[in-house]
Amino acid sequence: MERTLSIHSIIAGAPVAGSGEEISAVAAFDGAPLEPAYRATSPEEFERAASAAADAFDVYRATDHETRAAFLERIADAIEARGAEITERGVVETGLPAARLENERGRTTGQLRLFAAVLREGSWAGARIDRALPDRAPAPRPDLRRRLVPLGPVAVFGASNFPLAFSTAGGDTASALAAGCPVIVKAHQGHPGVASLIGDAIAEAVEASGLPGGVFSQVFGSGRDIGQRLVADPRIGAVGFTGSRAGGLSLVRTAQQRPVPIPVYAEMSSINPVVVLPAAVEADGGAIAAGYVDSLTLGSGQFCTNPGILVVPRSAAGDELLGRVAELVRGRTGQTMLTPGIHSAFREGVDARRSADTAIVGEGAPGEGPHAPAPIVFEADAASFGDALADEVFGAAGLVLRYDSAEQLHGLVAGLEGQLTATVFAAEADHEVARGLLPVLERRVGRILFNGWPTGVEVTWTMVHGGPFPATSDSRSTSVGAAAIERFLRPVAYQNVPAGLLPEVVRDDNPWGVPQRVDGGIVLP
Repeated sequence: MERTLSIHSIIAGAPVAGSGEEISAVAAFDGAPLEPAYRATSPEEFERAASAAADAFDVYRATDHETRAAFLERIADAIEARGAEITERGVVETGLPAARLENERGRTTGQLRLFAAVLREGSWAGARIDRALPDRAPAPRPDLRRRLVPLGPVAVFGASNFPLAFSTAGGDTASALAAGCPVIVKAHQGHPGVASLIGDAIAEAVEASGLPGGVFSQVFGSGRDIGQRLVADPRIGAVGFTGSRAGGLSLVRTAQQRPVPIPVYAEMSSINPVVVLPAAVEADGGAIAAGYVDSLTLGSGQFCTNPGILVVPRSAAGDELLGRVAELVRGRTGQTMLTPGIHSAFREGVDARRSADTAIVGEGAPGEGPHAPAPIVFEADAASFGDALADEVFGAAGLVLRYDSAEQLHGLVAGLEGQLTATVFAAEADHEVARGLLPVLERRVGRILFNGWPTGVEVTWTMVHGGPFPATSDSRSTSVGAAAIERFLRPVAYQNVPAGLLPEVVRDDNPWGVPQRVDGGIVLP
């Protein structure tokens, strides 16, 4: 079914044209205005969305796990039904190729279905039972039961670099809805048409599931305006954000200054170091060089797991690796970046690297159009690595650091800020050095890879996509994978509550069929 694109807010499940400031969508290729224009959500429309989310919370949180699982699956089906339109508009708004958008759509629907499976499996409920011990001496033990309950309506901020998987129906939205939290999405201004199409899919699923309209809303406007209003609103119980460090920290400050502070789960910046150990360079330096350039330039480098620094020993084999990197980078052509603003920030980051104590290893060619900069790789000594080189450059700009000894490498890694990932390339002869690095890396990153590349995040039960500050604002969480649901839940204990009043997941007859920890032991349904 072909639909006419209309860029609109969704207020309590219904499309609303918006009555705020008029804003033009723009083409990523050249910044040209796109039709249709759209309007920011007005304060009155925002108030309706927030009020509806608060009203819907108790109704939605009381739904059973099967109702919510089927709802998530309906969202996935509705997105797939709009697949061609989403891809067509996404190519224009983001500059991403159709194949990338189609793959991302599959990831988006896949994670919605993963959370449906999480709900049906049941351990998300955190059901625990300690039965009463009335004859215990010197004092009886009461009957104690515990479960996890949703925090409240969640504000989700769409990401620029993943218009599907980290935006309107992305992992934050999917995990919050799975937890039983209504969601208000602040759509990213870089892809408003895609956001509207996805928002319509969610609203359709809300209606088909018989849920209150306030379970989902989507608003448009600037982060400084409607984004800050969202986080400050007392009806919002938590925030999910993917974006810049400055943007994330601004939301954290707002959330902490509220009369009742709330958690902000912000994924912010990461340079994702790749450490190459000496025997690995000797064994496979050419393949490592090729993999590095592929990972660095994938998607114009616009991934939060882009390998920002490559750490290579100062040796003849290391020199050969660097020469191969130079050769490969010179053969690469730039790709259109997501927005003119992102391209401008990339140029500023590259200029700062040029001004620092670096040398250029290799530089490719600009691509077609004004926003497709050439990929570039710099080199510096590990001893000179500091604040001037530690900032993330969002795009295909790499930095190779040369080290002289295992001790210098250890010191470099220990001095890094918190990161989403770290990669180690190690042959068997490197394992003793790698063993010493692992505890240091565990303190610095959320995901440790061996002999692979960080770009590409599997959506699974095990994945961790998080890390110590400033990679994220809360190192205890992940924004990808089954455990992401835990961000939007909190524990409640029930002491001596009559059996007929207990929540289903902690009743003895266990009508939802969830795993329970009873008197310390796991009892499976």
